[in-house]
Amino acid sequence: MWPLLLASVIAVALIIERSISLRRSRVVPSGLLDRIISDLGRHGAPPEMVSRVAAHSPLGRVLAAGLRNIKSSREIMKESIEEAGRAVAHDLERFLTTLGTIAVISPLMGLFGTVVGMIEMFAGGSSTGRPEQVAHGIAMALHATAFGIIIAVPATIFWRYFRRLVDDYVMDMEQKATMLVEVAHGERRR
Repeated sequence: MWPLLLASVIAVALIIERSISLRRSRVVPSGLLDRIISDLGRHGAPPEMVSRVAAHSPLGRVLAAGLRNIKSSREIMKESIEEAGRAVAHDLERFLTTLGTIAVISPLMGLFGTVVGMIEMFAGGSSTGRPEQVAHGIAMALHATAFGIIIAVPATIFWRYFRRLVDDYVMDMEQKATMLVEVAHGERRR
């Protein structure tokens, strides 16, 4: 039960951390691209602006990579955005593997606890006792499996939710980055 308790504490901590870190206003803030395009039209892309945009949010990091290469060809600008996008996507997926692992192994750890409990019960001679004692021993052993499932269900739900959220953010960032490239190279109206 101790490993299951530890897994549940870690899962709750990761769910809270990812819920805070993956808020839309923090990852893909609205209006950022419009402000960048407006500033770009008035002042160009000075290094101070690029640094400010990069420090703003994950979307800002992606767009700043394009702004650093705004005077380069469309392909170079796009490549730099893609590189930054991969790094940002990797950062957004932080801890999701751990949460997914907890979701998968919790029922297995619970089942292992149940098997160990059953072995101890039968090895201890409880099988020669009264049927009530055997039933009670089996019920106690099954608690580990139930606890493992209780941990796995919300961990799986949140893991899938966060994965989808990251995918949506990445798609949104790709669209905004494409718009920036097109505006910067005169292929789209500001």
